[in-house]
Amino acid sequence: MADYFTHFSCLLDVGTPDKAARALALFHDLRAADQDADDPEVAGFDLVRRDAPEGSILWIHDDGNGDVEAVIRFVLRLADDFDLTGLWGFQYALTCSRPRLDAFGGGAHVIDLGARKSIGWTSSQERLAAALNGEDADA
Repeated sequence: MADYFTHFSCLLDVGTPDKAARALALFHDLRAADQDADDPEVAGFDLVRRDAPEGSILWIHDDGNGDVEAVIRFVLRLADDFDLTGLWGFQYALTCSRPRLDAFGGGAHVIDLGARKSIGWTSSQERLAAALNGEDADA
């Protein structure tokens, strides 16, 4: 039997050490509340404060099998709570413990923090399929 994984590792600068501390506290509060939840809010990733205690950068990474959508929801919540602006994004990799067709790939998401929404994403599997079908001349 094959095991499938989603991996990512990215940084988010929330602007100040105070905001980084508050983001980490929020993450831990949500993680504690998720233990009894049917649909956990922050499952599938871990959050670590980089360069603590004076740093404002958060390291977001998978916790073994990542949840890309959970990361997006959490980052959008931080954008709203801390009035973050600018573009932010991250890449992810899809892997498998055994060779399987269509089991490997990845993608990327771009988020407009100020608008509080995802503005684009790409999937290597979909891009490859489109290029092989002649649908995407730029691939």
